[in-house]
Amino acid sequence: MSPIDAKEQWGYAPVQDCLTLNYPGEDAMTNDTREIALRQAALDYHEFPKPGKLEIRATKPLANGRDLARAYSPGVAEACLEIKADPLTASRYTARGNMVAVVTNGTAVLGLGNIGALAAKPVMEGKAVLFKKFGNIDCFDIELNESDPEKLADIVCALEPTFGAINLEDIKAPDCFIVEKLCHERMNIPVFHDDQHGTAIVVAAAAMNAMTVSDRRFEDIKVVSTGGGAAGIACLNMLLKLGVRRENVFLCDLAGLVHEGRTVEMTPQKAEFAQPGGPRSLGDVIEGADLFLGLSGPGVMTPDMVTRMNRPPIIFALANPTPEIDPVLARAAAPDAIIATGRSDVPNQVNNVLCFPFIFRGALDVGATGINDEMKLACAEAIAKLARATTSAEAAAAYKGEEMTFGPNYLIPKPFDPRLMGVVASAVALAAMETGVATKPIADVGAYKRKLDGSVFKSTMIMRPVFEAAATARRRIIFAEGENERVLRAATAMIEETTDVPILIGRPDVVSSRIERLGLPMRAGEDFELVNPENDPRYRDYWQDYHTLMERRGVTPELSRAIMRTNTTAIAAVMVHRGEADSLICGTFGQYLWHLRYITEVLATEGRHPIGALSLLILEDGPLFVADTHVHPEPTPEQIAEVVVGAARHVRRFGLEPKIALCSHSQFGNLDCDTGRRMRAALAILDAEPRDFLYEGEMHTDTALDIEIRERIMPNSRFQGPANVLVFANTDAASAVRNILKMKAGGLEVGPILMGMANRAHIVTPSITARGLLNISALAGTPVSIYG
Repeated sequence: MSPIDAKEQWGYAPVQDCLTLNYPGEDAMTNDTREIALRQAALDYHEFPKPGKLEIRATKPLANGRDLARAYSPGVAEACLEIKADPLTASRYTARGNMVAVVTNGTAVLGLGNIGALAAKPVMEGKAVLFKKFGNIDCFDIELNESDPEKLADIVCALEPTFGAINLEDIKAPDCFIVEKLCHERMNIPVFHDDQHGTAIVVAAAAMNAMTVSDRRFEDIKVVSTGGGAAGIACLNMLLKLGVRRENVFLCDLAGLVHEGRTVEMTPQKAEFAQPGGPRSLGDVIEGADLFLGLSGPGVMTPDMVTRMNRPPIIFALANPTPEIDPVLARAAAPDAIIATGRSDVPNQVNNVLCFPFIFRGALDVGATGINDEMKLACAEAIAKLARATTSAEAAAAYKGEEMTFGPNYLIPKPFDPRLMGVVASAVALAAMETGVATKPIADVGAYKRKLDGSVFKSTMIMRPVFEAAATARRRIIFAEGENERVLRAATAMIEETTDVPILIGRPDVVSSRIERLGLPMRAGEDFELVNPENDPRYRDYWQDYHTLMERRGVTPELSRAIMRTNTTAIAAVMVHRGEADSLICGTFGQYLWHLRYITEVLATEGRHPIGALSLLILEDGPLFVADTHVHPEPTPEQIAEVVVGAARHVRRFGLEPKIALCSHSQFGNLDCDTGRRMRAALAILDAEPRDFLYEGEMHTDTALDIEIRERIMPNSRFQGPANVLVFANTDAASAVRNILKMKAGGLEVGPILMGMANRAHIVTPSITARGLLNISALAGTPVSIYG
């Protein structure tokens, strides 16, 4: 599908088309046609479904006169007076504490040069979107028609009452140095020129890890750099802070080496790196260099220069879109080269988005009065440390097929690694507090990091009671599909984050090769137990036990042997039955009821039987549980009552008090339909015994969730506020609601949770993520009552 066709179908051209152009006929395109299509796709992305990339939304209700009186006159005066009495309360009563201005005059925009403030607006809107996406920071882009740096600084300083921080962007050198210096001197909020310091921080992180990979020390290396602009100078200054000796830095530009006595194309910033001696070229000084740092233009470095560097050469060719040397040519000249660029299609992309959302997040959250060197270094160290850790499953999913194991081709994490928020922002906040620039110190940095993680991983906060409960026991969790990548990543996270022991069913050669390919730090026999379905010494015991359970249900010894060789769900169930595992997880592929059959056959004993599947959907306005989504297509009243009781137990595992709505087409007896009759009968069963939770029905779903509707229809309802559990009379309705909430409301699912099996088995769905598997393993890691 072409971008134009996509616009007709969806109202806009998806960004994937803009980047990859995966639609029929691509192979037959000429370069000119491809460029035209790329350009149109980019323009459509900016125009549809509404122009631009930003909008403003209210965060408070404004539905009636009472809301209006609070939002504006007279209520707003109270907030005004509080701020007048104490200016620091502005971050409590206004959005200022989470608001950044991206300011430019359009004099040095990306690779486009001095295109003016208005033409720079799409770039600034894009930067604002990145602030929101990665740092959850509200942002206004401000484009100013002002070329005089001192006047520009005056305008920026006048913005201080509106914003909690300022991000200077795309201002040419040396004007950017002047503007930033004046703003730093006159403003009491962070002012950060991202082109300089954001680039420098990410380069520093990559350089730290390049030193580790190549076994070098900063104080010993020779650095050759091209480009004496804002970013280049900032990068060199950051390298000095890391220990590089100034006498070992050789800065070159269009006029050659920056040397003592040179007057052409000189600035005070360049002069700081002047070398003794006369004029020399890049080719003259590259001999014996350890690190080449390019922030200039395409083609300034040759393969011959690469061969004359120390081995392995570290080459940061960061000019965009065409680097100083093509990575292919650099690799051909030095196969062991450690290479970074500014491009997303080559390993080690030096991208400022790894830095600016998170350094601002940390600075804003502690009310920092500025961003100092210690905060920048803390940011760089946190980014570097994250690359050395195990790759997150979310980042791996976003960059499928790329090598993401720490080493020469993975020096810095990917922008979509969701751990960046918690790791980097908390490090920056701590550095701000330790250096005395924080006006709102955080008492518990660990709790702050967990809160940040919770803002990225939507399941973190709701799952905390479950993980805390799981930490009190050490259970053996067996994964039936142990060769699956998501399972391997979930098992790694289990080892790192819980006390539970993973058991994987899979072929040893397949499991080990995938662990190696994924770069996961775990080994069979050491970190987890591996069950080989093709050759396990317990095979005879397993098939005989299975046959004993199933011999009067038509299963022969031959069939038992075959099932115990090929059916990993049945193998896992037998292991739980034998006490060799405490709980099993299956379902990453295959149909739910197929897996349920084998779990029921083996484990539905001693009063245990599946009573229903409960799915937790984490929505913007809170959690909502839905049942029964999978087990009983048309449950009887007795089965519905069991689902309600089981749901109440499981909801409490999340630290919540259940308010359960029995949902039907009938509303409090107004229809004599099948679902209404069954729900009324289930209500009677529940009413026959004392219950320690709230439930009500039968009712429509909107009545369950909207208190005003319920008060109008049933003033004597059994509970107040919205229900947090919806129980339906058939799986069609429950599954439909579950899927709509996932696909259209952005709900994140935890589960489904198989109720009634005392936590001995859980069946997930094929769409589950690695984090979803980690969440369900935490649920499996806590013992519950026999009917849980």
